[in-house]
Amino acid sequence: MSHLTIEKVNEVYLKITTEPHVEHELKDRFSFAIEGAKFMPQYRNKYWDGYVHLFNLKTKRIYCGLLDKVIAFCENSGYRYNFVENKFYGLPFEINEFVSKEGVKDFMKSLSPDIKPRDYQVDGVYDALRYNRKLLISPTGSGKSFMIYAVVRYHVAKGRKILLVVPTTSLVEQMYKDFAQYSWDVENHCHRIYAGRERVNTNEVTITTWQSVYQLDKKFFEEYNVVIGDEAHLFKSRSLISIMDKLADAKYRYGFTGTLDGSQTHKWVLEGLFGPSYKVTQTKKLQDEGYLASLDIQCLVLKYKPKKFNTYEDEIQYLIGHEKRNNFISNLTVGMKGNTLVLFARVEKHGAILYDLINNKVKGDRKVFFIHGGVDTEDREQVREITEREEDAIIVASYGTFSTGINIKKLHNVIFASPSKSRIRNLQSIGRVLRKGKNKTKAKLYDIADDLTIGSRKNYTLNHFIERIKTYVSEQFNYDITAVNIKD
Repeated sequence: MSHLTIEKVNEVYLKITTEPHVEHELKDRFSFAIEGAKFMPQYRNKYWDGYVHLFNLKTKRIYCGLLDKVIAFCENSGYRYNFVENKFYGLPFEINEFVSKEGVKDFMKSLSPDIKPRDYQVDGVYDALRYNRKLLISPTGSGKSFMIYAVVRYHVAKGRKILLVVPTTSLVEQMYKDFAQYSWDVENHCHRIYAGRERVNTNEVTITTWQSVYQLDKKFFEEYNVVIGDEAHLFKSRSLISIMDKLADAKYRYGFTGTLDGSQTHKWVLEGLFGPSYKVTQTKKLQDEGYLASLDIQCLVLKYKPKKFNTYEDEIQYLIGHEKRNNFISNLTVGMKGNTLVLFARVEKHGAILYDLINNKVKGDRKVFFIHGGVDTEDREQVREITEREEDAIIVASYGTFSTGINIKKLHNVIFASPSKSRIRNLQSIGRVLRKGKNKTKAKLYDIADDLTIGSRKNYTLNHFIERIKTYVSEQFNYDITAVNIKD
């Protein structure tokens, strides 16, 4: 019977010692084909086989977060295994026996006088603290920032230094303000890093964008015992993986995300970096329990004369430059009641056009904002705060700046002005409108789709719309589809 010896190399990797044939079995078990690899230059030039290999045959290493899957591989294959203790990093598997659910609940209750922790929040934080590493899947409106705060406060109390990584400068500021709202002295405990801010600090918590630190020398990361990745679904990129690799001594690793893209590769990479996944709760359950606004999705399928495009890009250029389409979206926006978010993908060729059309059509002193990557963090935050005080504001924003993490409770409508098939982007964008606010219990999404079908041949973006419908079905969202004729 084959035997495997499993040992920590550091807090990032395990080393597995076994027979060569088992090594090849491990390689096969932890290898995944990448969708669309055959179109990539590395594959075409034969530099890459089109697979992600999570077990390295040369180094015999695999991510620590995949230990449970390595054990499952052994048990399913009938192989024996044992753990070897590393004198610096300990055993591959450890449990904090002193962490109890009741203790976590009492601790979370003590953190903020105005917040009563929900049962699923307690369960999620308990699971994370008990096992030192975890990927927590927690949808928008579930109180994710409070769970992050509880994990942060726990480790601060233990005298540990924490690196909290978020995707945008707006989320750096929002997380900082959230912590302050939980009655914490953030000025003396938290340091923010992004463009122009000092990287060196003595505070226990550093809140930063990954773009601000991923190129820093490994020495910068040595002082951190804890890493927390907010919007962790983004951590599959090479830049974010490099951050996790540099945190070789960070024993405590927690990822938080609203959703994953559905691929096994994506999920296993993230679990390798952070730890086994734990689904905290679901959007539908939060809606049923009254924590989130109910959602109606109105799918508006714009029908054009049949037209064939050679490439996806040709079709996109046609649609975003279509005068009647843009007029339809701008009229729809201006005719709505309540605060409305219009999401687009291309700034100059689409976002700017929509903004000008909408701005020229609004009456009176109705506020219209234009947000994209070139807008300063402080200005974005100001728009968010102003909108919370308004009843009828319009935000025309790029997906990159407003689809993820931005918290506006008084947002009533969202319009998808640009097509997308990304499950993560669509669910994150929907999340912007689900938060309940004063006098707001319902929300509406307008999904703009485009039908240029020739015979049985569907156009590119119509196929993307079909993927969005699959997401709505899987999430149990209510939706209706209405056809609208667009005369060319």
